[in-house]
Amino acid sequence: MPDYGRPLEFGYFLVPNADEPLLDIAAEVERLGLDLIGVQDHPYQRRYVDTWTLLAMIAARTSRLRVFPDVTCLPLRPPAVLAKAAASLDVLSGGRCELGLGGGAFWDAIEAYGGPRRTPGEARAALGEAIEVIHKVWSGERGLRFDGVDYRLRGAQSGPVPVHPIEIWLGVTGPKSLALTGRLADGWLPSSSYVTPDRLPELNTRIDESAVVAGRTPQEIRRCYNLMGVITDGPSKGFLEGPVQQWVDELTDLAVGHGMDTFIFAGDPGEPLHRFAEEIAPAVREAVRSERGT
Repeated sequence: MPDYGRPLEFGYFLVPNADEPLLDIAAEVERLGLDLIGVQDHPYQRRYVDTWTLLAMIAARTSRLRVFPDVTCLPLRPPAVLAKAAASLDVLSGGRCELGLGGGAFWDAIEAYGGPRRTPGEARAALGEAIEVIHKVWSGERGLRFDGVDYRLRGAQSGPVPVHPIEIWLGVTGPKSLALTGRLADGWLPSSSYVTPDRLPELNTRIDESAVVAGRTPQEIRRCYNLMGVITDGPSKGFLEGPVQQWVDELTDLAVGHGMDTFIFAGDPGEPLHRFAEEIAPAVREAVRSERGT
């Protein structure tokens, strides 16, 4: 898979445990110079605080860090209201909100919270409708109308308008959902525990082919990667389980060999986070610059 040549960004994947110093962790992520912080969204998880409330608090506590849900549980977040929330956070934070979006999982838990139970096909169709609804609500136009199977707008009023073009990144893996990504989304957001590097060429190709059919270029689409691994001082135990230099080599290969451009570290917020931000991220930037000859 070719290198798409996009600038690299690095971030942190925050688990919203209510008993953790979440705002202090977010402030440290910004102090360490990372670009993004993503918060997983499982409203039915009793140990977690609400993701969107936390994102707003993080945005208020920081001044530069971009925030996003990694990824929003669409079946429990009606897209018109979700669009309003994202746009509001973007306005209030000075343009620092992006939108990770997923079709849903853990259907028993979703149903327990009053959400719909959907088949994979139904979830994918609802995700496509939601993207259209969200874009309409961000448009600033009046009298919005949309007549879908799952979502509808009946003369709705949009606003506020985001202060920057909020990107929609889809956390999907199925062939038809990847095609949806290439057609409508701004980015792809898989996790390394579900999508291993050997699968990236095939899945990226599905996105690329769909993008081209839709009149887009593959370079338009961000490729994010949630990194589930362990930084050690010992020998390698496999992909993303080893010392700093192994991480540097593997992330460099993911960038120039597989087209991934945004790396979200999902490790311990203590020393491992510091090592990722201070040792790994700068070395990967330099290695990729060298590989690209820039």
